[in-house]
Amino acid sequence: MPSLEQPDDFYGVAQRALQADFDTTNLADAHLATIVTAEISDEQREFIESRDFFFLSTVDPQGWPTVSYKGGGRGFVHVVDEQTISFPLYDGNGMFLSSGNIDASAKIGMLFIDFETPNRLRLHANARLNRSDEALARFPGANLVVDAEVDNVFVNCARYVHKHKRLETSEYVPDDEGNQPYPAWKRIDLIQPFLPQGDQGKAAAAGGEISIDEYVERLADGVS
Repeated sequence: MPSLEQPDDFYGVAQRALQADFDTTNLADAHLATIVTAEISDEQREFIESRDFFFLSTVDPQGWPTVSYKGGGRGFVHVVDEQTISFPLYDGNGMFLSSGNIDASAKIGMLFIDFETPNRLRLHANARLNRSDEALARFPGANLVVDAEVDNVFVNCARYVHKHKRLETSEYVPDDEGNQPYPAWKRIDLIQPFLPQGDQGKAAAAGGEISIDEYVERLADGVS
């Protein structure tokens, strides 16, 4: 598997300065030569496609990094080939922060974690939004699909990953036909005038409008 042969294509001036301060330059170069690669290995593919969530980092128009939790069915991130990944973006809060950042700057970071083993893997890629019917058909229930070309991928030490036990799959993950329960936050009475046309009137069919206090109570009870 090809590795990144030029250290300074990966490390910047600030990283090099800190490595020098802490006498880790040789160690950093050794890591780069042994664990940082430009392609996804078979083992990494298995790990990525075993996950039902990951953390997605993007950069906004002001240069601020932002991180978003993305969840779905197990394997909802597809490793198309050793240098290409694809994943769905499901219905959200309507702000389109991550997707807008992807459309503007393309660069993304992805962090996959297994809290039970534990294990973790980082991936950087250049991404684009795909709204084609063919792409959306691959991910029922998706509003958008992200296709990304891998720049680098590497495992991380997992010693600080706290062990947690997985309890259940979110009921909001779309099924094979793309169906999912109507989200409770879209039933909040004060937000009704601002919902998109396609959501108008759906609160009644989902059990009626609720107050913010009722929504907060639901969250406190672990019901979203």
